Amino acid sequence: MRYNWQQEDWPDFRFDLKEVEPALLRFGERAGRLTGLMDGLSEPQNEDTILALMIAEAVQTSAIEGETLDQNEVKSSIRNHLGLNQPQEPVRDEKAAGIGELMVSVRNGFADALNEEQLFLWHRMLMKGETRIAVGRWREGAEAMQIVSGPIGRPKIHFEAVPSKRVPAEMARFLRWFNENSHSSVYPSLTYAPLRSALAHLYFESIHPFEDGNGRIGRAISEKALSQGFGRPVPMSLSKTIEANRKDYYRSLEIAQTSNEVTEWVAFFVGIVLKAQEDAETLIHLAIRKNRYFQKFENQVNERQLKVMRRLFESEPEGFEGGLSAKKYSVITGASKATATRDLQNLLEIGALRQAGQGRSTRYWLP
Repeated sequence: MRYNWQQEDWPDFRFDLKEVEPALLRFGERAGRLTGLMDGLSEPQNEDTILALMIAEAVQTSAIEGETLDQNEVKSSIRNHLGLNQPQEPVRDEKAAGIGELMVSVRNGFADALNEEQLFLWHRMLMKGETRIAVGRWREGAEAMQIVSGPIGRPKIHFEAVPSKRVPAEMARFLRWFNENSHSSVYPSLTYAPLRSALAHLYFESIHPFEDGNGRIGRAISEKALSQGFGRPVPMSLSKTIEANRKDYYRSLEIAQTSNEVTEWVAFFVGIVLKAQEDAETLIHLAIRKNRYFQKFENQVNERQLKVMRRLFESEPEGFEGGLSAKKYSVITGASKATATRDLQNLLEIGALRQAGQGRSTRYWLP
């Protein structure tokens, strides 16, 4: 098989703009709506929403690569680097510390040109504590960089990247392309942020310049491209949507890396961006709902009830798994069964919870 970088037209990506233009226009409409919603939030609501999106991006971009991170550790790292924790909270997990730092760096420097030094810095953040690979520099060595799956002895090769000796030159060309293409006569359509984001991701992943961490840095580059088109840090989590569609993501990327005609990849990636916009809008409406909820009920409840109410909102928009029971209430608050039952009944009476089921099957949900 000949991969995209082995073909004569590399990296002159071709695509049929007509196939994706309706989706790109929907992106523009939703972007305007998201901006309006974000601007209408109070400062605490805005901060909570941005933090939730950044945490989701950090946790899910790691999950795509098979890494499970503690959400609270990631949250502490992000809040530390945003200057929200005074004094800073300790973060024991170096992976969580690094991905949190990376998220803040991508957000704060979204408008800056992308360069080699920035990518090396991101790689060092991402690979905190890593000693098995070369960190903060391009991969080296004569062995092929392959994306494989399957058992040892019978691996399936999904893609083989550019040879290491070509990486410096290929990355220099990629960086020129990324920084100049929105003004290029060759790619006038790249003024569409999702299109530029889709191609940047495919281009970077095809070079695969680092020994490890390429997927996470590639998605950070996609976010940067979207933010530059948005004119502000983009209020969405691409990786959360990609993780929910992981198999399709890898399959689409694998197909795209066999040709430089990439309409199918662009259509898939733009669809991911649109779904991420929908999820972000849901999160913003949740922030508004949460604010109204606590304004209404906060002064009518005790500290135990308040703790549970906050826990329920932390589980939104998916919802508290299995619903809230009296037993779970006791576990969360340390209250006795009788106290838990009395507290829950009170929350029902004031309208702070709704009930489903009867007897041992009784569960409680946010209204």
